[in-house]
Amino acid sequence: MDQPLVGDVFGEMIRDAYAVRTGIGPRPLAGGRVPRPVVEVIERDDGLINGAPADHYLAEPDEWQPHDHRALRLVRGAVLDIGVGAGRTALELQRRGMAVTGLDTSAGAIEVSRKRGLRDTVLNTVDGYARSGAGYDTFLLLGNNLGLIEGPQRAPGFLAALASLARPGARIIAQGTDPYGTTDPVHVAYHRRNIEQGRLGGQLRLRLRYRLLATEWFDYLNCSVDELERLLEGTRWRLESVDTADRPYYLAVMELTG
Repeated sequence: MDQPLVGDVFGEMIRDAYAVRTGIGPRPLAGGRVPRPVVEVIERDDGLINGAPADHYLAEPDEWQPHDHRALRLVRGAVLDIGVGAGRTALELQRRGMAVTGLDTSAGAIEVSRKRGLRDTVLNTVDGYARSGAGYDTFLLLGNNLGLIEGPQRAPGFLAALASLARPGARIIAQGTDPYGTTDPVHVAYHRRNIEQGRLGGQLRLRLRYRLLATEWFDYLNCSVDELERLLEGTRWRLESVDTADRPYYLAVMELTG
């Protein structure tokens, strides 16, 4: 069987979601004249397939979850929004007069965030941008983007890159998901298999699919607060506070030490 082409899945998906929401640009059609909903397909390495509407990446503040609003109350100074996507959070901070840079590895996402009005964007990885000499007071990993730390192997390098971009007293504000409250046997078995393989239970191995494209396989981490604290050991970051009001989702604030 032919394998899908590897490409900018997120960018293509966000372009189409933007076109469907706004009516601007070509829209994917459901075999006719009616635009079809844009769905992000997430494939896990145990064969599980999930789908989620992509429109939430374009959500306005009145459509947000409560923890999104609480996260923005913690922001201060110059902000780097990591995994900016379509600019959902960064645009609101910009509207509030804050200096915010949107960072993403997806050219399509950067294109859409700029179309929506985000002025300062960077197409790069965290590691690549760490050599830029820029400095920030707040790093955002919202929209479950705590997952970008991937797992124990990647976390030290990722956190070191942020420390190199950090001004004194900087903080990371991250939204994560504790995976261990589920009773779904498919997820419980997956967590068990991961642990047996020496991985964290919620250390997901995924690829994204959209239309004819796929990403490469990558790790994405759902972890408990205790696991997060262990991942911070030996880094320049310490866990300052955790907001679990919307569990299993949580907001973690990490502060720079030294």
